[in-house]
Amino acid sequence: MKTRSLELNRRLLLGSFGMAGAIALMPSAARAQGLGLSSILGQATDSALDKLSRPGAFYGDEDIRIALPIVGDVGGGLLGSVLNAGSRLGVLGDVTRSINDAAGIAAGEAKPIFRDAIDDLSFSDAPGIIGESDGGTQYLRQSSNDRLHSRLEPLIDGALEKLGVYTAFDGLAENHSFIRRAGLDRQSINRSVTDQGLDGIFAYIGAEEQGFRKNPLKGLGSLLGN
Repeated sequence: MKTRSLELNRRLLLGSFGMAGAIALMPSAARAQGLGLSSILGQATDSALDKLSRPGAFYGDEDIRIALPIVGDVGGGLLGSVLNAGSRLGVLGDVTRSINDAAGIAAGEAKPIFRDAIDDLSFSDAPGIIGESDGGTQYLRQSSNDRLHSRLEPLIDGALEKLGVYTAFDGLAENHSFIRRAGLDRQSINRSVTDQGLDGIFAYIGAEEQGFRKNPLKGLGSLLGN
């Protein structure tokens, strides 16, 4: 009965006054919390990280799939061409999947990190980009990228260790000269995976923010008892 009553009140509210009227009738604190950019950005971040923490999410999306680390030049040619040759030979296929899986594990643990960064943002003096469809995401990255990177690195490092990526590279280096020539170490692998993982996370946050802006009733529903 209570659920039906809340739903009826919600429909009457929206039907009689429209979106603007419904917002006007809310307490100011609820408006700020439920419909403010900070709230939208928080919801977008949670939703993005939930999606990316699903098994295979990073590897399955070619737009954000994490490539093998590139740390410099080898013999006058790009290191990427050396590693890509190894990938084509099938030597690094499992490692590539493990790298992407590590990013997914870290994404599942990263909500508090992103929430802290969002809570520290000051939107009162934010630049004009926050009016854009993914402006909150842009502002978050502009303001907090280095901080988020430094806090995400330990999560990535732990996941890479857990999935045996470092051990795999050590073993491959003993048997394949192109791996030894790459000169990869734990630090460079972690940094590269964190860089690419953060790119993917922000891409997803931006898409989620755009979705919440187009359909603000997603956030409004929780305030009206849905």
